[in-house]
Amino acid sequence: MSVVALVPAAGRGERLGAAVPKALVEVRGEPLLIHAVRGLLDAGRVRHVVVAAPANLVDATAKLLADAGLAADVVAGGADRTASVGLALRHALGVIPDTSVVLVHDAARAFTPPSVIRAVVDAVEAGARAVIPVLPMADTVKQVDADGVVVATPDRSALRIVQTPQGFDTATLVAAHALADSATDDAGLVERLGVPVATVPGHAYAMKITTPFDLVVAEAIVLQTERSLVEQSYDRPGAARQAAEEGS
Repeated sequence: MSVVALVPAAGRGERLGAAVPKALVEVRGEPLLIHAVRGLLDAGRVRHVVVAAPANLVDATAKLLADAGLAADVVAGGADRTASVGLALRHALGVIPDTSVVLVHDAARAFTPPSVIRAVVDAVEAGARAVIPVLPMADTVKQVDADGVVVATPDRSALRIVQTPQGFDTATLVAAHALADSATDDAGLVERLGVPVATVPGHAYAMKITTPFDLVVAEAIVLQTERSLVEQSYDRPGAARQAAEEGS
């Protein structure tokens, strides 16, 4: 089976307060996009990556990836996330017509461990038409009205935090994007088709980097991973590689 990953990276990232698009904000000296694409390829299951970048930065983004030694196509993104994914999907299917599994991965979730990526691919290849990684919700959630008054307290035991990459069999994702609708994620589009969306366990490292605080956490994640790799490399052969694959 051919697995293709799409990375929508055309967002401005205004909440980060950066002078560049969010995907190009650096963590430990490298843009989030580089971390994200490298993670997809390092999982060992992705054949091809297509990045949807801001239209005025397509060439610069392609050069950035090439300079980092990462093989990926770059296309101009659309007006929103859904449009960007649709454009990347059409390009990917033109390049690899026999694509059977499509992953959609946020560049802002740049530190998703390879084990999560593999679990999503495995679930789709096992027969699920749509798969998302999730985490249990730890905080109590309140539903409020237009005036900010609490009207309900949902049972958090049935709630999950959604991460990426989200995985789909190709026909399902193509049908979802044919709806000519928009959603905050591609699983939302698939739900409108009435297709069940399966879940696999996510990981804390797959957090979405949205605010300056998140950047601080991301820096700590990378620094801790780097230290673990160094320390474990002295313990036994192959330990560093295993630590990198498990994101610990």
